[in-house]
Amino acid sequence: MIGLLRSTRRRRGAGTGRRAMAALLGVVAALACGLASANSVDNLRLWSAPDHVRLVFDMTDTPKASIFTLDNPRRLVIDLSDTRLDANTGDVDLADSAIDDIRTGVRHGDDLRVVLDLNRAVEPHHFALPPNDQYSHRLVVDLEYPGESAVSDPIDPIEAMIREQEIAAGLAKAQAKASGKAQPATVDSREKAKPHPKRDIIIAVDAGHGGEDPGATGADGTHEKDITLAIARKLKAIIDNTPGFKAILTRDGDYYVGLRQRTLLARQQKADFFVSIHADAFKSPRPTGSSVFALSQSGATSETGKWLAAKENRSDLIGGVDGNLNLADKDETLRGVLLDLTMTATLNDSLAAGGQVLDQLDKINSLHKSRVEQAGFVVLKSPDIPSLLVETGFISNPREERRLKDPGYQRKLAQSIFAGLDAHFHQNPPPSSLLAWQRDQQRAQQANEYRIQPGDTLSEIASRHRVSLSALRQANELDGDVIRVGQVLRIPSG
Repeated sequence: MIGLLRSTRRRRGAGTGRRAMAALLGVVAALACGLASANSVDNLRLWSAPDHVRLVFDMTDTPKASIFTLDNPRRLVIDLSDTRLDANTGDVDLADSAIDDIRTGVRHGDDLRVVLDLNRAVEPHHFALPPNDQYSHRLVVDLEYPGESAVSDPIDPIEAMIREQEIAAGLAKAQAKASGKAQPATVDSREKAKPHPKRDIIIAVDAGHGGEDPGATGADGTHEKDITLAIARKLKAIIDNTPGFKAILTRDGDYYVGLRQRTLLARQQKADFFVSIHADAFKSPRPTGSSVFALSQSGATSETGKWLAAKENRSDLIGGVDGNLNLADKDETLRGVLLDLTMTATLNDSLAAGGQVLDQLDKINSLHKSRVEQAGFVVLKSPDIPSLLVETGFISNPREERRLKDPGYQRKLAQSIFAGLDAHFHQNPPPSSLLAWQRDQQRAQQANEYRIQPGDTLSEIASRHRVSLSALRQANELDGDVIRVGQVLRIPSG
């Protein structure tokens, strides 16, 4: 039994005297019991994402909530004990969300009932958050959309399969190294050369903060979440317009994504690299300049890094989690020694790429630190994806705040970040990527090199050049015997 409910939206068929009287009685009842209520809802805020919608109730005290769903029609019922409504639900923008309407009413004299009229199936979750510097007590209600992806422009399934094969080969190589055994050939060395995939390199671009987490705020009221999203979108456009590259965004709107979820999205999309965009802040307006961070395995490399890592990692509390990385869901081969090997390789790639990005940023802005810093950012704790966190500038500095708001300067920042990543991948292209194929085409035809032709097999090439199969594999750092048409092999002497 829902009882008397009121909605501030005009609905089809509404407006009869009977319904208006019911709404008026609901308001009167709410006012009558309001004085006795120990808690109140002062405001409602909503953020709509591709795979969920989040509704936040700002409250004066710790919420006591009970939530359940009803069908025919679809509804979500939120009962708040000993609570009154001091907010206008009609101010909530429901566009692009699963919620058609918000209705409220008084229940049992001093309890508040909120009913969400839904237009699709949802999986509800809710949790309470304690007060922080920006908000008082909050009740967060997440409505997840079953089967929907958080990424609006996912990578091609064939490219995902090719990337999976590369990842598997890398893990097998690391496992062989950990065990001290030579890695066996993955296929028969007589298998004929396959067409080169020429796949795109996938860059996961992460716009820091979002939704109810604005990040840092400048003196002019600029929110970090808006700056990071603007730069991330420009960076994605630059990447997508470059042959051999494709970008995915961890968020493409004003909504919050948990820190672990960001790296999970990158892993689901088989990303080759993860770059998180932020705008720095400090208690003093004096600090300026850009910074680039990679993960530190043993702790931050500076007091600034420690402070920054703590500040950014705390934002994950907004997502209802504790900010610690849990490796329980990782494959067994990523544990122990293998995890250490993988993390070392990933960190080395991160530091190398970070140096390239820092060199490019130095051309358009002063550097806060002249080298890649290391700190324990949660978004960088992916054992298998090289990752960087770029602090584009200090939003707490009035001059840099003005620059960060400028679309032209945002584009320069995006171009600098990509220029660094592009330089890194041209030096270290993944084997099945278009960049690797282009590198092979550009290599000079020297006496000790051979370009693979259609129909070639690795064993035939070894025999033709009178070298052993193992020596040919070792000279070219081949994990197995898969070869690609157009690939250039170094032929060892003797």
